[in-house]
Amino acid sequence: MKFVAVTSCPTGIAHTYMAAESLEQSAKDAGHEIAVETQGAAGSQPLPAEVIAAADAVIFAADVEVRERQRFAGKPLVQVGVKKAISDGPGLIAQAVAAAEEAAAHPEVLAAAAAAPRSGGGGLATKVDHEAGTGTRIRQWLMTGVSYMIPFVAAGGILIALSFMLAQVAGGKRGAIEVVNYNLTGTGAAAHWNLATNFNPGSGMEWAGLLFVIGAASFGFLVPILSGFIAFAIADRPGIAPGIVGGAIAATMGAGFLGGIATGFVGGFSALWISRRTVPKGVRGIMPVVVIPLVSTLFTGAVLILVLGRPIKALTDGLTSWLNGLTGANLIILGIILGLMMGFDLGGPVNKVAYTFATTGLASAAATAVAGGAPLKVMAAVMAAGMTPPLGMALATTLRPGLFSEPERENGRAAWLLGASFISEGAIPFAAADPWRVIVSSMSGSAVAGALVMLFGSTLRAPHGGIWVLPLIGAPLLYLVAIAAGTCVTTAVVVALKSTAKTTDADLVAEPAASTTVSAV
Repeated sequence: MKFVAVTSCPTGIAHTYMAAESLEQSAKDAGHEIAVETQGAAGSQPLPAEVIAAADAVIFAADVEVRERQRFAGKPLVQVGVKKAISDGPGLIAQAVAAAEEAAAHPEVLAAAAAAPRSGGGGLATKVDHEAGTGTRIRQWLMTGVSYMIPFVAAGGILIALSFMLAQVAGGKRGAIEVVNYNLTGTGAAAHWNLATNFNPGSGMEWAGLLFVIGAASFGFLVPILSGFIAFAIADRPGIAPGIVGGAIAATMGAGFLGGIATGFVGGFSALWISRRTVPKGVRGIMPVVVIPLVSTLFTGAVLILVLGRPIKALTDGLTSWLNGLTGANLIILGIILGLMMGFDLGGPVNKVAYTFATTGLASAAATAVAGGAPLKVMAAVMAAGMTPPLGMALATTLRPGLFSEPERENGRAAWLLGASFISEGAIPFAAADPWRVIVSSMSGSAVAGALVMLFGSTLRAPHGGIWVLPLIGAPLLYLVAIAAGTCVTTAVVVALKSTAKTTDADLVAEPAASTTVSAV
């Protein structure tokens, strides 16, 4: 049979592509064909219409709304969460076969469902399930903002890190201090720092300054983008203007990311409330382009400036001072806590909270010349802790293959690269098959890695990349020692736990039942 599928997760990074790979391999093993559309953070390449038309059934493995789902109308549908596709690809293929056979046996049901009206969506993804509970939707609103912010963090962080590296080579000991002086507006006595008017292609320091200026510009968008897309997730397009403007005001006031989160919610809900008002017919045409952005932006800005701004700034300053004041044992304890969070749900909400904490601290510290600031240590600890679970599982399948099934051993080979690239989700297939043993092992190794990074004083100015950004890491050899230690602890614990008892059916993940629908999509 021929199938088509769409995979998508709230952040659109690892789960999306791991689910696609799982479905492709499972279909191949079962003798079927499948074409998968990954609706991820890097965008998506829509499936050709003729491929969809030839499909016998459709699989949606998505935790967010599938874009332009009307393209699949009239096809038998199997709809599950994205983790189900990662943990049970063969089972989903079997359900798709059953759905296709049922549709062939009862075509009248499919025809009736195809005639039912369906709404379709396109453009920017909100990453929000509007039928989910309040807590889930709050997390999805936040993760929508974070997912749109991450590319700015990555671009800005790596550019600034490269600028400091080049400055140290070209300018010696004072290079990393002087590079932060470059700008695009300097005049008079400071005119020689102005790259727009005085750039010298033969100067290594000025190339370093160019990297710094561009990276700092990217960082300037972090709070507005976070705020704007939280508001977008809540109110759709009407929320973008008040969210971005509110975020820009928060950045100007020094309220930071907490201010951006606040303006995202204020802007989103104010725009949503206004958009749902009943207005005279003559006013409806100007509501989305004039009334909603005008009123919601005014309200959001006023609330931040007059009510929320100063308390949030004080809280932000306090948190920054507390983090920068951590030394010795306190830093190690923080490393242990962040490691436990990174190893707990392997790319899930708790993991993302730790990662977001690190990236927001990185954004506040990366544009300074301080080499050993606590936020840079936090970023280093979080990345090391996120690398050890898949690396530990990979090492365990290599040393004790008899404790793992054949699919797990195959996943173990892939986990080497995933772990080295800081993709914690590489350990998910193992956790899906044996949750408590793998999670305990992952948390143990991640806690050790996080603590050692803090102890060694390693730093990191890039928000992602794994071993591929090793040149950007402070004390890189000790950093590798911390990762190796965490990996060995993860391996030792999982081998010990699995050696005590064989995995039983009770150890398997209790996934929600798949929704198999013979209907219009």
